[in-house]
Amino acid sequence: MSMSKTASINVRVDPVTKARAEKIFADFGISVTDAINIFLHKAIMVGGLPFEVRQLHYNATTESAMQEAREIASGKRTARTFHTVNEMAEAFDTDADT
Repeated sequence: MSMSKTASINVRVDPVTKARAEKIFADFGISVTDAINIFLHKAIMVGGLPFEVRQLHYNATTESAMQEAREIASGKRTARTFHTVNEMAEAFDTDADT
């Protein structure tokens, strides 16, 4: 019985993510397969994921702005519009005072 020198791993990933990763790795002169092998070897060396995994937390102001952006993007809220930069700056100054 002969043993193959490599084993296959099949991974499903969206095409945009794949293309972006391929470009980044190509800039380093490596393939996605090379990058995955580096990841696996590093995981073995450190005995786990080779990077910190944590959930990002933002302050209340940032969370509120992110929620507002989601609502605007989904059409649940109308975005404010301005005709001039000065009009926008005045609105920001007024908002900052409240």
